[in-house]
Amino acid sequence: MLKVGLTGGIGCGKSTAVALFRGLGVPIVDADQIAREVVQPGEPALLQVAEVFGAAALTAEGELNRGWLREFIFKEPKARTQLEAILHPIIHKRIGQAMQVAFESGVAYVLVDVPLLVEQGYQTLFDRIVVVDCLPHQQLERVRARDQTADSQTQQIMQIQASRDLRLQAASDLLDNTSTQAVLELQVNQLHKKFLGLSSS
Repeated sequence: MLKVGLTGGIGCGKSTAVALFRGLGVPIVDADQIAREVVQPGEPALLQVAEVFGAAALTAEGELNRGWLREFIFKEPKARTQLEAILHPIIHKRIGQAMQVAFESGVAYVLVDVPLLVEQGYQTLFDRIVVVDCLPHQQLERVRARDQTADSQTQQIMQIQASRDLRLQAASDLLDNTSTQAVLELQVNQLHKKFLGLSSS
């Protein structure tokens, strides 16, 4: 049961790498999707958020008021810690459950797409951590080309995310995405073979 976490900074090509693994038949667990699911109406986490932050945390329809919560967290830094204390244990548990479901179907290994793996301290969930890496100026260029985001906005996101050095320190396996997609695909194929070997040993 080999558990692989994959992460990378904005614009580094994480989504491309995940798509390549998916194309090889590797089951993918999407941590962002799980994070969205745990705050759906009726979920215990949403009730806890409302208890801690009050009725303003919910919309009139009983859904998470993301806009209000974002602004509140920005004004009250302690609120981010409170929110993470509610959500992260539940997200951790759901990721573990999703990996277990994948293993029960007989796969060699499962890959979990976690954008903020280092920032949220998810390292202990995994046997291997893959970091998709590129140069900072490439991050800016790629995000600009992808969705016309201003460099200043991308730089703000990069400052919130873990530094490149911290991500590289956390990596047990590196996907160097400073070149072309063909080169990235070659590396993904090599890692796939490596993980198949590790899972059978």
